[in-house]
Amino acid sequence: MEYAENGAAVENDGMERLSGVVERIIYRNEENGYTVCDIDVDGESEMQTAVGILPYVGVGDSLVLWGAWMHTPKYGRQFKAERFEKEMPTDTASILRYLSSRTIKGIGPRIAQRIVEEFGEDSLDVIENHPEWLAHVQGISRKSAMSISEDYKAKSGMRSAMMFFREYFGAATTVKIYKKWGGAAVDVARKNPYRLCDEIEGVGFERADRFAMSMGAEIDGVERLMSGILYMLSSNAASNGHVCLPRAKLIEGAARLLSVSADRVAEALQILIDSDGARLRGEMVYDRRSDRQEQYIADKLILLEKLCAAINIDDVNAFIAREEKRNRVQYAARQRKAIFDALENGVMILTGGPGTGKTTVVKALLDIFSSMDMRVALCAPTGRAAKRLSESTTHEAKTIHRLLEMEFGEGEEVGRFRRNEQDLLDEDVIIADEASMIDNSLMCALLRAIKPGARVILIGDSDQLPSVGAGRVLNDIIDSGRFATVRLDEIFRQSQQSLIVTNAHAVNEGRYPTLTVKDSDFFFLPRETDAQTAATVMQLYSERLPRAYGKATENGIQIITPSRKGEGGTDNLNRLLQGSLNPRAKGKREIVFRDTVYREGDRVMQTKNNYDVEWEQDGYDGEYGSGVFNGDIGVIESIDTAEDEIRIRFDDRVALYDTTMLDELEHAWAITVHKSQGSEYPYVIIPLYSAPPMLLCRNLLYTAITRAETMVILVGKEDILRRMVDNKRQSMRYTGLAERLSYE
Repeated sequence: MEYAENGAAVENDGMERLSGVVERIIYRNEENGYTVCDIDVDGESEMQTAVGILPYVGVGDSLVLWGAWMHTPKYGRQFKAERFEKEMPTDTASILRYLSSRTIKGIGPRIAQRIVEEFGEDSLDVIENHPEWLAHVQGISRKSAMSISEDYKAKSGMRSAMMFFREYFGAATTVKIYKKWGGAAVDVARKNPYRLCDEIEGVGFERADRFAMSMGAEIDGVERLMSGILYMLSSNAASNGHVCLPRAKLIEGAARLLSVSADRVAEALQILIDSDGARLRGEMVYDRRSDRQEQYIADKLILLEKLCAAINIDDVNAFIAREEKRNRVQYAARQRKAIFDALENGVMILTGGPGTGKTTVVKALLDIFSSMDMRVALCAPTGRAAKRLSESTTHEAKTIHRLLEMEFGEGEEVGRFRRNEQDLLDEDVIIADEASMIDNSLMCALLRAIKPGARVILIGDSDQLPSVGAGRVLNDIIDSGRFATVRLDEIFRQSQQSLIVTNAHAVNEGRYPTLTVKDSDFFFLPRETDAQTAATVMQLYSERLPRAYGKATENGIQIITPSRKGEGGTDNLNRLLQGSLNPRAKGKREIVFRDTVYREGDRVMQTKNNYDVEWEQDGYDGEYGSGVFNGDIGVIESIDTAEDEIRIRFDDRVALYDTTMLDELEHAWAITVHKSQGSEYPYVIIPLYSAPPMLLCRNLLYTAITRAETMVILVGKEDILRRMVDNKRQSMRYTGLAERLSYE
């Protein structure tokens, strides 16, 4: 063993070790256990400050911490603890100090003195095992004695959990485990380790499996095999968008994952199906939740179509004629059909590329429904998409999550929608834009809240990438042939002047885009190597575009790239751009999370919906709210590690994060095409570089181009551009919605 400065030992795993007694609690976050405290280290004249997830640590506790020293400009040198062990006091002096620190609810310095005088070194044993004896101490009633004992046991249980899980999980994960199962956490995990990956967010199958193996689990045990099968279903839903998997492929994949025979997996799968842990539909296997969601979507859409009130055809024609006269327009034939079908049917789908007049149809429908005294809800999957819909129609649009009123119960990590079958939406018409982004889970939640008899109009571009989540809802509904569907494909005159629009349609139709027009909104800069491509992208973002277009480019340039990897991928470009645009500087605070440095001034993106993040809005006299959403882009305004607080500005709101939430952020000067869905940006730069063939495909390029409002700049190899246009390959997803809708 080696020793670092200040006597901290360096363990074999590379982490430094610090031990001492907690002298003062500077800050504590009760929700996640994040703590800043001063440690009295034996033999040292000065206190050492430790920070980290240290739940239920109190003054007087003897700690052994493992982690690393760090230095912050504001708070100086601190020890960042990754894990810790807690030694309970044994002599009367340390017990008195511990109890006097108010760590145990109901015990202050005066009561602590009386307990120690009465029970001495047995004080903690009495509190835990004989609480009724405490009632003999002046100032403690029998009810208070029981309460004191319960609080001590809770803290003792957390300490036991920390000790038990320390070799397998970090402190933050252990806090989640303990909050889920309380004092039974260790016993629950011992009995069935695979409940960890089923019920604890952030614990995947591999981690639970390693823990289970260390507990002596059998490699072909039924619990292990069933958990592995469910993991195959859930991981394929998360990473590949599959709602279900073919039975044969599932068995083959699970056998490889679990290193057992296919026959043994088949036996476990049958047990899982017989116990309703999974469901077999033909040759497709679903987990229960996915099966219920897909069936509900099919049933509710069919019900809405049947229950929709009929409108007289003559009335529909009159409505359309009135709108044309009032707005001095003449709708194209397919626009008229779209309006007609939306009025005549309970479920209607409108699809088409940019510049084909989808917004014109929506505006007409809003006017017509309003004249019929029908209430309309406009919604979209993302905040950016909802904002664009509001701006283009001049009607309020909400995210689907806001429309359904997402809420959290006390202590819940996963939210729920208040609007559902028991509390239906009041609106008579629901218009959902960017419907290609809606996955099975969100579509199911939306349909649950729509009252029977209401109309549903889905609008989206079916040629764009499918949703990030599982399913291909829009395409499945179209493919079923069950509902009225109108595809707009005529580019209107004003849009014909934009090469962004005409080139997007060319790419979608398998034709190469026009690259030779100089005075346009679409440019191509050829480069021979990936390194040259990355360098040019850097110059465009940091120098050339800001110099040419000035303030118009502030927060308006977005690099959209096919992949995270490679020289033109998000990982490399974000690292280079951070170094160029926001380098390390004196007084500029930063924090390291895993292998990523987050710094004040960094451009970042939220990567998952989080409805619990609090924010304050500018200019509204202290108006507060909560919720940030997948795809929201902001800038880190300040980092305060001592207070465990990061402030991030999203447009006119400043959101408050704590350091445990950094896994929900990533740098956003460059983002992937998938992350750009539902958003539009004034200036879009698209690097064309070497990437896996599955990513160099037509609909990915098409989606990237259609994210631009003002200008598109392609940078890289023309050969790769042509390969992307020629590659019509689309990611295949296993779903059953189209079949369920087609079935009578």
